[in-house]
Amino acid sequence: MKITDVNAYVVVPDYGSLSNDTSDWQWTFVTIDTDEGLQGWGEASSVPRNASLLTGAGIRAVREALVGENPADIERLWHKLYRRYTYLGSRGFPSTIVSGVDIALWDLKGKALNRPIYDLLGGTFRDSVRVYANAWFGGCNSAEQFAAAAKATIDAGHDALKLDPFLEMSPFHTGYVDGQISPAGEEQGCEIVAAIRSAVGTQVEILIDAHGHFNVPTAVRLANRLHDESQIGWFEEPVPPESYGALHQVREQVTAPICVGERLFTRFDFVPVFEQRLADFIMPDVVWTGGISELKKIAGMAEAHYIPISPHNAQGPGQILAGAHVSMTVPNFYRLEHAISCKGSYDSFLKSPLQWDGNVIQLSDRPGLGVDLDMSKIRAKLHPEWSS
Repeated sequence: MKITDVNAYVVVPDYGSLSNDTSDWQWTFVTIDTDEGLQGWGEASSVPRNASLLTGAGIRAVREALVGENPADIERLWHKLYRRYTYLGSRGFPSTIVSGVDIALWDLKGKALNRPIYDLLGGTFRDSVRVYANAWFGGCNSAEQFAAAAKATIDAGHDALKLDPFLEMSPFHTGYVDGQISPAGEEQGCEIVAAIRSAVGTQVEILIDAHGHFNVPTAVRLANRLHDESQIGWFEEPVPPESYGALHQVREQVTAPICVGERLFTRFDFVPVFEQRLADFIMPDVVWTGGISELKKIAGMAEAHYIPISPHNAQGPGQILAGAHVSMTVPNFYRLEHAISCKGSYDSFLKSPLQWDGNVIQLSDRPGLGVDLDMSKIRAKLHPEWSS
């Protein structure tokens, strides 16, 4: 079998009731065609600020490196693409391109062998994949509104949810300045979490996403306060991802469990986290860190340190499916993230809907990823700046 074509499709998803502006967010789907008529698909989405248009262009740029290759050689092709950009930096933008291709190659291999990807990764450790709800709380502005939305999420069958309660910091997302928050902003955030805890009870896990907004002393103070007052399950990305030293300082001083990893790329970025014992949970992103191949390797490294993985998800259905297939196969799995507001949009690009059941997602025994893209729906929702 030989690869005959590689394409990217940048679409505009419906993010539902989100209160923040997502007009510059897109999803990038990847397709790989072969001379035997099989097609595999993956995802290489990135955010924000039209980043998926960039990754789509990146997929097109590596097409010439893949056409004519044997799609079964997933590991060799991973390294071929990854090393193409070594001199410019192989991680981040390049690893997202590699991710989309890698996922599509695994989908192809599953279809060629008529087996689901999780079977090819060693078989199952579990029958379904537990999820936590990144509720995103669109339209909520008060502690009471957040509490009501959280209660509705739990009543729908979830037993773990995540949020960033520090509304004052929203304008600074991906725009770190001094890493501080005002006393009023801190109080508002802590009141929101306390109200949620009161509404959902003590058996529900509340996970806090700090989005890397804070400096060391601010992160330490907030993490300890939320842990003491509201028994949070983890404090995620307490500081920006560039400094392991800052993370080490936070880790030494907080009582809340620490989770990091959505902006760490490939196994190489995770080595210091394991060696320096910087986190209690890791959350690699399968469409950013290097695809199914790399997520499986990172999970194996984490297993050797007895650290659970909880793959990050804030993009499209390829991210959910690829992360779920790996999660089915590793012993040290905690939960898979999913965004409630995106559920309808996931399905809007697929031939059949994803199978959710309360706090789990079920994977079928169909080959590859188990669900195919609906190309007519994708072409109908292409980004206006993207030509197919």
